[in-house]
Amino acid sequence: MADEKNAPTKADDAAASVPSDLEGHVDAQGRYPLLSVQHLSKEFPVDSGVFASKMSKRVSAVDDISFDIFPGETFGLVGESGCGKSTTGRCIMRLTNPTGGKVFFNGENVADMKKKDLKSMRHDMQFIFQDPYASLNPRMTIGEIISEPLIIHGEMTDKKERLDFVRELLDEVGLNPEHINRYPHEFSGGQRQRVGIARAFALRPKLIICDEPVSALDVSIQAQVLNLLSGLQEQYGTAYLFIAHDLSVVQHISNRVAVMYLGNLMELSDWKTLYAQPYHPYTQSLLSAVPVPDPDVQRSRKRIILAGDPPSPIDPPTGCRFHTRCPIAKEICSKERPELKEVAPGHFCACHFAAPFPIKESSINL
Repeated sequence: MADEKNAPTKADDAAASVPSDLEGHVDAQGRYPLLSVQHLSKEFPVDSGVFASKMSKRVSAVDDISFDIFPGETFGLVGESGCGKSTTGRCIMRLTNPTGGKVFFNGENVADMKKKDLKSMRHDMQFIFQDPYASLNPRMTIGEIISEPLIIHGEMTDKKERLDFVRELLDEVGLNPEHINRYPHEFSGGQRQRVGIARAFALRPKLIICDEPVSALDVSIQAQVLNLLSGLQEQYGTAYLFIAHDLSVVQHISNRVAVMYLGNLMELSDWKTLYAQPYHPYTQSLLSAVPVPDPDVQRSRKRIILAGDPPSPIDPPTGCRFHTRCPIAKEICSKERPELKEVAPGHFCACHFAAPFPIKESSINL
């Protein structure tokens, strides 16, 4: 793995007109974000249908989260299953309508977009789904699957030109172009995910939301797919929102990483700082499970096992949502929700007792 992850430095020309909501949202190079998520929330009613009560309980899947993604950057979003990562990705793309907050893509508010505008937006924002078996239509050949975005958006109307382009894409993602007329069931899981990646890159989007794209694959295949995504990003300058539950996977591809728990962001920083010096006890506990290649270091590490299970999002804890499992929680944690504040340059943490390696009875050598 390379020590430095250099993202492209050219800002998108289409984002020259920046709304007031993005003022101050700039990186060290003075660029405005390609994607800006501001106070995003999403609730789902527990009961639905004719007999559902207006006072029905609601599941708070995403609760007031904010982050920016800049052109060419890979932003990792990590957390346990059920913490709201995938819901965040779907709300960003308007596959699910958010309950509150704003999402700006390329300087435009996604929530205000009409159907025609959404179609245009999705030309530049694509999705790679988690399950390579369920995300491909079994009745279509892989050539038809990859061609579909081009047909929907009216690109390459000449069939021969379109099929030649699809063959080039298949070659780029490591598949045999001669297999263009085969069906998904004739491929392995890793090969199917490559088809999904080729489909996402067919329109040369500016941003791709990768919803756990390697979690359903064998470990030996995961590295190949991650290397493929890194290579395509270097070639086309595409930005990624990379959603995962495994910190070791995100480490190899991300510029910055945000840790999510029960609908809230707990910590956000560049990947090196986050892995070398976590400020939140939840991040520290997750990192304690990440394997390291040095056997001596691995033996000397102490795994931090959190007590209990994550609380139900139907009835989340008051104050800090992590306090019911936190080894260092105090009375204030159950009463006041900590803000996501900057604890070091570019490093944000939502904890009343934020400090490097806050769980002092163990250490993590990275």
